[in-house]
Amino acid sequence: MACIHIVEDDASIRELIRVTLQSGGFEAHVFESGEDFLAGYPANKEKIDLILLDIMLLGIDGLEVFRRLQNMGSSIPVIFLTAKNTEIDKVTGLDMGADDYIAKPFGVLELIARVNATLRRTQKAHAADLKTGVLKMDLSRRKVYVNGKAVDLTYKEFEMLRYFVLNEEIVLTRDQFLNKIWDVETDIETRTVDMHVKTLRAKLGAAGKYIKTVRSVGYVFSAAEVE
Repeated sequence: MACIHIVEDDASIRELIRVTLQSGGFEAHVFESGEDFLAGYPANKEKIDLILLDIMLLGIDGLEVFRRLQNMGSSIPVIFLTAKNTEIDKVTGLDMGADDYIAKPFGVLELIARVNATLRRTQKAHAADLKTGVLKMDLSRRKVYVNGKAVDLTYKEFEMLRYFVLNEEIVLTRDQFLNKIWDVETDIETRTVDMHVKTLRAKLGAAGKYIKTVRSVGYVFSAAEVE
């Protein structure tokens, strides 16, 4: 059972999240301020699987709580809870390294879906191997296998494939690849992403069809329903 800590100063929202998560099979603990959460963090950090963190907290706000967690070396995934009119805070939070954000007001089904998706991604990210369909990635040795046969990839191709697999079933834009795989400050054109994807598909052979083009948007990686 995943353990989730919720930091939210609005009592009604805090209770809604707690009940929703508990009904979804999660262990949920609530805190009404950043100060309360941080005070208990050292004793609880080994038990926490995910943190839901409101940005607009009274006292220490969510961004500052997140900074302090990073300074303490925390690798616990964080989903920010944000108001719809605080786009700059969403961007700031994601740039700082948060895993996702949920805009208020939100539905209970969306909350559960986002929590499950983040837990799946982070569990994959900490695994030694990634496996899906006929594809296997040995992350520690940076090896890739398709149907048990080794595939030789360049550094960029390996990183692209890892990004695909960690975000399986999620549509990724070309700009996301440029930001994640290439230096954001460079003037690389999105055509570079397309060329790398074309080469990656060819090298992956039977697993190449897992990478699907989403017209006018980018790509999605899915091993499901592939013959």
